[in-house]
Amino acid sequence: MKKLVEEAIESVNSGEVSFCRFITANDTGETGAHQEGFYIPKSSYSIFFDSPGERGNNKENFIKIKWQDGIGTESRAIYYGQGTRNEYRLTRFGKGFPFLTEEYTGALLVLTKVDKENYRGYVLNEDEDIENFLDNFGMSPVDTNSLIIKEAISQPPAIEELMEEFLSILPKEFPATKEIADSAREITNTTNNIKADEIIEQPDRILLGWLHTEFELFKKIESHYYKGQLTTPFKTVDEFIVMANSILNRRKSRAGKSLEHHLDAVFKSDSLKFSHPGKTEGKKKPDFIFPGNEEYHTPTFNEGKLIFLGSKTTCKDRWRQILNEANRIPVKHLFTLQQGISENQLQEMYDSKVVLVVPQPYIFTFPAKYREKIMNLKNFLEFAKEKQNN
Repeated sequence: MKKLVEEAIESVNSGEVSFCRFITANDTGETGAHQEGFYIPKSSYSIFFDSPGERGNNKENFIKIKWQDGIGTESRAIYYGQGTRNEYRLTRFGKGFPFLTEEYTGALLVLTKVDKENYRGYVLNEDEDIENFLDNFGMSPVDTNSLIIKEAISQPPAIEELMEEFLSILPKEFPATKEIADSAREITNTTNNIKADEIIEQPDRILLGWLHTEFELFKKIESHYYKGQLTTPFKTVDEFIVMANSILNRRKSRAGKSLEHHLDAVFKSDSLKFSHPGKTEGKKKPDFIFPGNEEYHTPTFNEGKLIFLGSKTTCKDRWRQILNEANRIPVKHLFTLQQGISENQLQEMYDSKVVLVVPQPYIFTFPAKYREKIMNLKNFLEFAKEKQNN
């Protein structure tokens, strides 16, 4: 793990309160909106203020931020409450500040409050760094754009009851990733009375809900399994390291497979035919092949009806990994939870015949000129259904 990521993790662990979000095209000016500075959601006001802003008045807080690479800024956190505006932003970084440029669209911004006036700031711009940071806290990209919550928090009563019921019947072994994902969907569907037809009609919203519930459930499972060990002194440093590595590896394993499990459930709800995982040339195993591996390996099957779908939580760098995973399918679809990619990277993707599929709420984080080329999950379901029905 890079020193930069380790420092970002340590700042969160030692700071008063921390926040993270993906830097969007709106932040870097690629949408043409030219808003000033980083947008901060209303739910995260406490990173800067003791109380939320009130409509009709602006409020501001001047802070010092120590960024990576020795960069320091005297910045302003401001709530715009006058006129039509109702938002928080972090502004004033001085000339030459590098992290509000196109290159950093899609990077992960991490802010930590050290004390009332002093903050630490980090910008992670590579997939590996972003995922190592999120994995350390058991998060996925869905759990960003918010304060970083390091402990499980209480859920609405109906959800809390089902989570506790799940915890009460857990075996001695930590449950498998698929079991956690399945349970998160069951809890979400039960408490919200979600039926199969609703999943088909609103797959983007429901998928994000499943992922959010799974994150909260996973934190509760961790607390349940490790409570006794964490309250008992470790006899040796090696014993502590083994325990820490076990927790981190389990978090990484969940984050890597969780999205695939939920996409699998969406496709089954729509009665699509597919193989997960796929199997193409040699030992290559793409995430999803439609209508399936058998059709892919049948030379006489119409190649125009074959669909490839990769699944990656982030894809600023790793999208290239899918290019040679299915030789019979020239156009590759890639589902991601990435929020924002620069125009240059998007153009390179489309030149390589890669079509992005992202949850509908995330499309606005991409440069405006590319949004019509990006599919949401419902679009993809309709696309796959048409291929299979014709």
